[in-house]
Amino acid sequence: MILSVSRRTDVPRFYFDWFLNRLKEGYCMVRNPMNFRQVSKIRLSPEIVDCIVFWTKEPSPMIGRLAQLKPYPYYIQFTINPYAADMESNLPERAKRMDTFRRLSDKIGPQRVVWRYSPVLLNETYTEEYHLNAFARLARELKGYTQQCKLSFVDLYAKIRKTMDGLGVRNIKEEQKNRMARTFFDIAAREGIAVSACGNIDLVKAGIPPAKCIDDRLISRITGYRYHLKKDSGQREDCSCVKSVDIGAYDTCLNGCRYCYANVSMECARQNMQAYDPLSPLLCSELSPQDKVSERVLKSDRQEQMKLF
Repeated sequence: MILSVSRRTDVPRFYFDWFLNRLKEGYCMVRNPMNFRQVSKIRLSPEIVDCIVFWTKEPSPMIGRLAQLKPYPYYIQFTINPYAADMESNLPERAKRMDTFRRLSDKIGPQRVVWRYSPVLLNETYTEEYHLNAFARLARELKGYTQQCKLSFVDLYAKIRKTMDGLGVRNIKEEQKNRMARTFFDIAAREGIAVSACGNIDLVKAGIPPAKCIDDRLISRITGYRYHLKKDSGQREDCSCVKSVDIGAYDTCLNGCRYCYANVSMECARQNMQAYDPLSPLLCSELSPQDKVSERVLKSDRQEQMKLF
């Protein structure tokens, strides 16, 4: 089992105490996003968890506590974008986050800190030229501290379209996406960083490889076991990620990203965060008599893959 922590919220920044407590207890509980009363119990034994994939924009709470993850293979996807507070309203200054990136890389190695430049969006402020210049600067500063950059362009979901319209964010034509992606690829290559991309982009025309944020190839390199896992059918068609179990909760992230699809609103996230208890098996929630709890039968893929050697 690969554990995703989490597409739905920034666990490393806001809920790392909860996560470490869940590892210590050996299990967590997760509500079904489509059925609130349906709760899954997930075992978190090192014998079951093949790798933990963290998603974050501010993982400084992890530094100094990485030893508590020692029984588990893991890597960290660290998003650093070039936006100001109009797009990302509740993040520390970028220089501080860049320093955190470098410190993490020094501790666990550049292979295990993956840079995400996502999503690319365009308006009058954030133009193509702006992005290319900003990306080149970030790539120079991260040279030697990461080996990969995962790239994506904004999807104007109905949930965020009104907000994006208000900020002047527009659809990006295919030709422009392809041109920008290829330029990102070339810029990063000069700094020793491999760019791959996912989402609404023609990768063949852009001339760059598909991204796997949940990446069995990287997991194989980190763990020393060989994994060839199936695509996650629960993700969109243009996502190449392999199957994982996400233990986060929607509407609980306070990073303040205006393009975010995981929150209804910041107010909703603040209300849900009031229920946060680092000792609860559920994130920002408590069990009630109305909940139906069932244990998911999960296993390591490690044993099966060992047969390939």
